[in-house]
Amino acid sequence: MNKKKKKLSYAKYGYIFSLPFVIAFLIFTLYPIIYTVIIGFTDLKGIGNTNMHFLEDPLQNYKAIMAAPTFMEALKNTFRLWICNFIPQILLALLLAALFTNTRHKVKGQGFFKVVFYMPNIITAATVAILFGALFGYPMGPVNDLLTSTGILKSPFYFLNNKTAARCIVSFIQFWMWYGYTMIILVSGILGISPEIYESAEIDGANDIKKFFYITLPNLRTVLIYTLVTSLIGGLQMFDIPYLLVSKCGPDNATLTTSCFIYNQAFSGSYLYNRASAASIIMFLIIAVLSAIVFFLMRDKDEIAERKIAKKTAKALKKQTRTGGMA
Repeated sequence: MNKKKKKLSYAKYGYIFSLPFVIAFLIFTLYPIIYTVIIGFTDLKGIGNTNMHFLEDPLQNYKAIMAAPTFMEALKNTFRLWICNFIPQILLALLLAALFTNTRHKVKGQGFFKVVFYMPNIITAATVAILFGALFGYPMGPVNDLLTSTGILKSPFYFLNNKTAARCIVSFIQFWMWYGYTMIILVSGILGISPEIYESAEIDGANDIKKFFYITLPNLRTVLIYTLVTSLIGGLQMFDIPYLLVSKCGPDNATLTTSCFIYNQAFSGSYLYNRASAASIIMFLIIAVLSAIVFFLMRDKDEIAERKIAKKTAKALKKQTRTGGMA
């Protein structure tokens, strides 16, 4: 009798190896998210206060947050700081990506420059905040010393105590830290475009500018969507630089972001966990809606039209086969 060989199943090992991640995700990610959503409808306050009761008006915390002038100011600051750093960031990243992927005019030392441009993204936010706090120090600091010695300023200027200057510095830091990362993403996207398209364009006499606008940008649609959405999510969660660079997100809440507002609600003063939770959920909804709008506006209309045509032809073929079978 031939003994039947037992088939070895390795699927269980995959589940075993994934267990640590699943357990960590459930404990440190899923549970805090669910708990945060729940306490947004309660009166939970303070450290060590375990008494939690659901409110008669479930949306009371949300109404209080939306009516708070500080939250609306923080929301405006967040969008203002994100827009001021994202526009120059994406423009410079596109320019550098086009230069580094240009086959006709190769830039010497590309690897070195890529590392240098990406380096700010590796430095911790606390280090960057200390660095720029020292650079724009008052009354003694490198920037003030340079401007006064050259005669541009007659006396030292307190940059971090001026609303416009503080916002510009925070926006510049965010731009400086992330343009290298965006550049690397765009370079990888451009390298994924078929070289034959560029070769055929060169044969037709297209210059670098036309190739960039008519070949590179249309083929980078997916990468640009990814960059825009991730930058939007990161920008609306901006916390470390505004909080660490300027004391209490000043001056006069000029650099107060929604993440700083949530932190202040939860861990400063009255410890309003319920209000902080409500503000977090509001920001989650804002990010979700804006991301959906970005996906809708930047969708590939030609691809959608082709899919509709393919569905119509498939339906027509099915009808023909049915009618043919009936006949």
